[in-house]
Amino acid sequence: MKNSIAIVTTTFDSPLGRMRLAASPQGLCGVWFEGQRHQTDASAWPTVADHPLLQQATEQLAQYFGGQRRQFELSLDLRAGTAFQQAVWQALQSLAFGQTCSYGALSAKIGRPTAVRAVSGAVARNPLSIVVPCHRVLGAHGDLTGYAGGLDRKAALLKREGAL
Repeated sequence: MKNSIAIVTTTFDSPLGRMRLAASPQGLCGVWFEGQRHQTDASAWPTVADHPLLQQATEQLAQYFGGQRRQFELSLDLRAGTAFQQAVWQALQSLAFGQTCSYGALSAKIGRPTAVRAVSGAVARNPLSIVVPCHRVLGAHGDLTGYAGGLDRKAALLKREGAL
Protein backbone atom coordinates (compact mmCIF):
# COMPACT_ATOMS: atom_id res chain seq x y z
CA MET A 1 0.00 0.00 0.00
CA LYS A 2 1.40 3.39 -0.96
CA ASN A 3 2.55 5.73 1.83
CA SER A 4 2.03 2.94 4.35
CA ILE A 5 4.24 4.60 6.96
CA ALA A 6 1.39 6.79 8.25
CA ILE A 7 -1.32 4.11 8.21
CA VAL A 8 -3.03 3.15 11.47
CA THR A 9 -5.43 0.31 12.14
CA THR A 10 -8.09 -1.00 14.45
CA THR A 11 -10.31 -4.06 14.53
CA PHE A 12 -14.07 -4.44 14.45
CA ASP A 13 -16.00 -7.55 15.43
CA SER A 14 -18.78 -7.78 12.86
CA PRO A 15 -21.54 -10.41 12.83
CA LEU A 16 -19.62 -12.03 9.95
CA GLY A 17 -16.27 -12.13 11.72
CA ARG A 18 -13.45 -9.89 12.84
CA MET A 19 -12.44 -7.12 10.47
CA ARG A 20 -9.30 -4.99 10.23
CA LEU A 21 -9.77 -1.32 9.33
CA ALA A 22 -6.95 0.93 8.16
CA ALA A 23 -6.71 4.69 7.71
CA SER A 24 -4.14 6.93 6.05
CA PRO A 25 -3.96 10.70 6.44
CA GLN A 26 -6.09 10.90 3.25
CA GLY A 27 -8.91 8.58 4.37
CA LEU A 28 -10.06 5.05 5.07
CA CYS A 29 -7.81 2.78 3.02
CA GLY A 30 -8.66 -0.71 4.21
CA VAL A 31 -11.56 -2.81 5.48
CA TRP A 32 -10.84 -6.53 5.39
CA PHE A 33 -12.32 -9.61 6.97
CA GLU A 34 -9.77 -11.62 8.92
CA GLY A 35 -8.22 -14.14 6.54
CA GLN A 36 -9.56 -12.42 3.43
CA ARG A 37 -7.70 -13.02 0.16
CA HIS A 38 -5.68 -10.10 -1.21
CA GLN A 39 -5.51 -8.50 2.22
CA THR A 40 -2.59 -6.15 2.76
CA ASP A 41 -0.13 -7.14 5.48
CA ALA A 42 -0.96 -4.72 8.28
CA SER A 43 1.43 -6.16 10.87
CA ALA A 44 3.74 -3.11 10.78
CA TRP A 45 0.93 -0.59 11.19
CA PRO A 46 0.15 0.60 14.71
CA THR A 47 -3.23 -0.07 16.27
CA VAL A 48 -4.96 3.18 17.25
CA ALA A 49 -8.41 2.47 18.66
CA ASP A 50 -9.27 6.13 19.24
CA HIS A 51 -8.41 7.39 15.73
CA PRO A 52 -11.37 9.61 14.69
CA LEU A 53 -11.82 8.19 11.17
CA LEU A 54 -11.46 4.61 12.36
CA GLN A 55 -14.02 5.27 15.11
CA GLN A 56 -16.39 6.79 12.55
CA ALA A 57 -15.91 3.80 10.21
CA THR A 58 -16.49 1.35 13.06
CA GLU A 59 -19.69 3.16 14.07
CA GLN A 60 -20.97 3.20 10.48
CA LEU A 61 -20.19 -0.50 10.00
CA ALA A 62 -22.05 -1.28 13.24
CA GLN A 63 -25.00 0.75 11.94
CA TYR A 64 -24.87 -1.09 8.60
CA PHE A 65 -24.89 -4.47 10.32
CA GLY A 66 -27.63 -3.25 12.67
CA GLY A 67 -29.87 -2.27 9.76
CA GLN A 68 -29.69 1.49 10.39
CA ARG A 69 -27.31 2.45 7.55
CA ARG A 70 -27.54 1.92 3.80
CA GLN A 71 -24.58 3.97 2.61
CA PHE A 72 -21.29 5.07 4.08
CA GLU A 73 -20.20 8.66 4.56
CA LEU A 74 -16.45 8.37 5.02
CA SER A 75 -13.36 9.91 3.47
CA LEU A 76 -11.75 7.20 1.35
CA ASP A 77 -8.19 6.71 0.15
CA LEU A 78 -8.14 4.43 -2.90
CA ARG A 79 -4.62 5.31 -4.04
CA ALA A 80 -3.33 1.79 -3.37
CA GLY A 81 -4.74 0.66 -6.69
CA THR A 82 -3.77 1.25 -10.28
CA ALA A 83 -5.71 3.82 -12.30
CA PHE A 84 -7.79 0.98 -13.75
CA GLN A 85 -8.52 -0.53 -10.32
CA GLN A 86 -9.47 2.90 -8.98
CA ALA A 87 -11.92 3.36 -11.87
CA VAL A 88 -13.54 0.02 -11.03
CA TRP A 89 -13.69 0.87 -7.31
CA GLN A 90 -15.26 4.24 -8.11
CA ALA A 91 -17.90 2.51 -10.25
CA LEU A 92 -18.64 0.07 -7.42
CA GLN A 93 -19.57 3.01 -5.22
CA SER A 94 -22.48 3.83 -7.53
CA LEU A 95 -24.20 0.52 -6.69
CA ALA A 96 -26.93 1.35 -4.23
CA PHE A 97 -27.86 -0.72 -1.18
CA GLY A 98 -29.57 -3.90 -2.39
CA GLN A 99 -28.67 -3.28 -6.03
CA THR A 100 -26.54 -5.79 -7.89
CA CYS A 101 -24.88 -5.89 -11.29
CA SER A 102 -22.80 -8.32 -13.30
CA TYR A 103 -19.10 -8.07 -13.97
CA GLY A 104 -20.00 -7.45 -17.62
CA ALA A 105 -22.29 -4.56 -16.72
CA LEU A 106 -19.60 -3.10 -14.48
CA SER A 107 -17.10 -3.39 -17.34
CA ALA A 108 -19.48 -1.52 -19.63
CA LYS A 109 -20.08 1.10 -16.95
CA ILE A 110 -16.39 2.06 -16.92
CA GLY A 111 -16.25 2.09 -20.72
CA ARG A 112 -14.29 -1.16 -21.03
CA PRO A 113 -16.92 -3.74 -22.11
CA THR A 114 -14.32 -6.33 -23.17
CA ALA A 115 -12.30 -6.10 -19.95
CA VAL A 116 -14.53 -8.36 -17.86
CA ARG A 117 -11.65 -10.46 -16.50
CA ALA A 118 -9.61 -7.39 -15.59
CA VAL A 119 -12.65 -5.86 -13.90
CA SER A 120 -13.17 -9.10 -11.99
CA GLY A 121 -9.57 -8.94 -10.80
CA ALA A 122 -9.96 -5.33 -9.69
CA VAL A 123 -13.16 -6.15 -7.82
CA ALA A 124 -11.36 -9.01 -6.04
CA ARG A 125 -8.64 -6.62 -4.90
CA ASN A 126 -10.97 -3.96 -3.55
CA PRO A 127 -9.34 -2.91 -0.28
CA LEU A 128 -12.56 -1.55 1.28
CA SER A 129 -14.94 -4.48 1.72
CA ILE A 130 -18.56 -3.50 2.31
CA VAL A 131 -17.77 0.26 2.20
CA VAL A 132 -16.94 -0.05 -1.50
CA PRO A 133 -19.60 -2.69 -2.20
CA CYS A 134 -17.85 -5.35 -4.27
CA HIS A 135 -20.21 -7.92 -2.76
CA ARG A 136 -22.94 -6.49 -5.03
CA VAL A 137 -21.29 -7.81 -8.21
CA LEU A 138 -22.60 -11.13 -9.47
CA GLY A 139 -21.85 -13.51 -12.32
CA ALA A 140 -23.47 -13.10 -15.74
CA HIS A 141 -26.52 -15.16 -14.75
CA GLY A 142 -26.88 -13.79 -11.23
CA ASP A 143 -24.56 -16.43 -9.77
CA LEU A 144 -22.67 -15.79 -6.55
CA THR A 145 -19.15 -15.80 -7.87
CA GLY A 146 -15.93 -14.71 -6.25
CA TYR A 147 -15.63 -12.74 -3.06
CA ALA A 148 -12.29 -12.30 -1.35
CA GLY A 149 -14.03 -12.52 2.03
CA GLY A 150 -15.73 -15.82 1.13
CA LEU A 151 -18.97 -16.66 -0.67
CA ASP A 152 -20.78 -17.32 2.60
CA ARG A 153 -20.15 -13.72 3.64
CA LYS A 154 -21.14 -12.42 0.20
CA ALA A 155 -24.43 -14.29 0.45
CA ALA A 156 -25.01 -12.99 3.99
CA LEU A 157 -24.33 -9.38 2.92
CA LEU A 158 -26.66 -9.63 -0.08
CA LYS A 159 -29.35 -11.25 2.07
CA ARG A 160 -28.94 -8.44 4.64
CA GLU A 161 -29.54 -5.94 1.82
CA GLY A 162 -32.54 -7.83 0.44
CA ALA A 163 -30.74 -8.63 -2.83
CA LEU A 164 -31.04 -12.42 -2.45
